[in-house]
Amino acid sequence: MSRRIALIHAVRVAIQPVEEAFARHWPDAARMNLLDDSLSRDRTRDGRLTPAMFQRFVMLTDYALSTGADGILFTCSAFGPAIEAAREGRKVPVLKPNEAMFREALGRGRRLGLLATFAPSVPSMEEEFREVARAAGHTVELRSVCAPEAMSALDAGDGATHDRLVAEAAPQLAGCDAVMLAQFSTARALAAVSAVLDCPVLTSPDSAVLWLRRAVTEA
Repeated sequence: MSRRIALIHAVRVAIQPVEEAFARHWPDAARMNLLDDSLSRDRTRDGRLTPAMFQRFVMLTDYALSTGADGILFTCSAFGPAIEAAREGRKVPVLKPNEAMFREALGRGRRLGLLATFAPSVPSMEEEFREVARAAGHTVELRSVCAPEAMSALDAGDGATHDRLVAEAAPQLAGCDAVMLAQFSTARALAAVSAVLDCPVLTSPDSAVLWLRRAVTEA
């Protein structure tokens, strides 16, 4: 019997990359997509995660569970603390966008890079990564680069320019043992970034789907 997985998005451009990751790694999962694209706009406007936004994540999680979801994956990386609050006490796996990728990256070395396109997400992602590293007993060097123009290009429907701009920013992370593509939407630039770096390049959708498949099917 297929398992129902709720995918909760704050930007439209995150939907296709995670759907493609499911097609590669877990095609028989029954996916449902929930989109509230006002979340990213409100996060940018407010400059922080407000109490009202925390409550919205609880409500989204409640709704996903009410449909019978066996697991939940949030796909926007700017809301880590709100997702953590929303998943407290839940009986099914609720996964933040990047935590699976972070765990995978820790096994790749000590010098790690983070390549982002949505600037408001970077501070919380860096802190989340360091928390994961501390919990795992790893001492790492994290370098972050952000290419916000790439996100603007993708929002305008210009995927080719997005990929080019992300690849042009990637050499700033040369010398890392692995580079993480921070946003789900950035996964589309995997081939372009891999072409200009000598280290492994990791994506959030692939790592998340593989982790969630194990968590749900082996429970």
